[in-house]
Amino acid sequence: MTEVQPGILAAVPRLARYLFFVLRPEADVRSALRKLADLADGDRTVVGLGRSLTLALGHEIEGLATFPCHPGARIEVAATPFALWCWLRGDDRGELVLRSTLIEKALSGALSLHQTIDAFQYGSGRDLTGYEDGTENPMGDAAVGAALVRGQGSGFDGASFVAVQQWRHDFDSFESMTGEEQDLAIGRRKSDNEELDDAPPSAHVKRTAQESFDPEAFVLRRSMPWADDSAAGLMFVAFGKSFAAFEAQLRRMVGAEDGIADALFKFTRPVSGAYFWCPPMKGPHIDLSALGL
Repeated sequence: MTEVQPGILAAVPRLARYLFFVLRPEADVRSALRKLADLADGDRTVVGLGRSLTLALGHEIEGLATFPCHPGARIEVAATPFALWCWLRGDDRGELVLRSTLIEKALSGALSLHQTIDAFQYGSGRDLTGYEDGTENPMGDAAVGAALVRGQGSGFDGASFVAVQQWRHDFDSFESMTGEEQDLAIGRRKSDNEELDDAPPSAHVKRTAQESFDPEAFVLRRSMPWADDSAAGLMFVAFGKSFAAFEAQLRRMVGAEDGIADALFKFTRPVSGAYFWCPPMKGPHIDLSALGL
């Protein structure tokens, strides 16, 4: 689809930077977003708008919500809404820094940069625990079907909804587990990535098997490891044609569905959670016509 921000369907980059913005009081949002639309190509810079930002423009995007809580959950999951998210993709950290500075300056009259997170590829696409990430990702037409809005008309077709969470790993807890305990928690062997037939119901693979839901709950994952001076973990990024598939998976992970919590929570927790709408492209620019721009 030519309307999609191409970075959504592209392979995960070698390096990335995530920018999270909040609205300023009495912000001139329209002018700021027009500047961003000129800067963001949808490929090296993927853009997502939060519900507070679309409402500030007087528009409701159908399907765009705030991050959920799940009654009956065994695990609490953080909800940290933001007005705007930018995913900067590249292979040169200096260039990412300069690009983020340019975007921050363009938006400064309306939005404040609240958080910056740097991410990177590890090995062949592994989480910092050593396990391969995104093994069950859909590909080709299946990825398009899972991730992109279709049949909604101009300004909407080619858009995507994205759930973004920062997971912080407790490496001491993880390393206190035996290799077998680690494999059973994930549901795959670290050595060859083979799924374990005898994995318990709490295994992450069992909790999130996309084909096991009714309807099937496929998302397009574009997650990457992150690290700073004091902590490290995974930036979980999941694109979908709606939030339904992600929410189905999360509901089961936290035990709201059957009382069984995902074994991942033994050694990692999400410290943030936000929803965004990624508008489509129109030519070389982000298409903001659904917001009256």
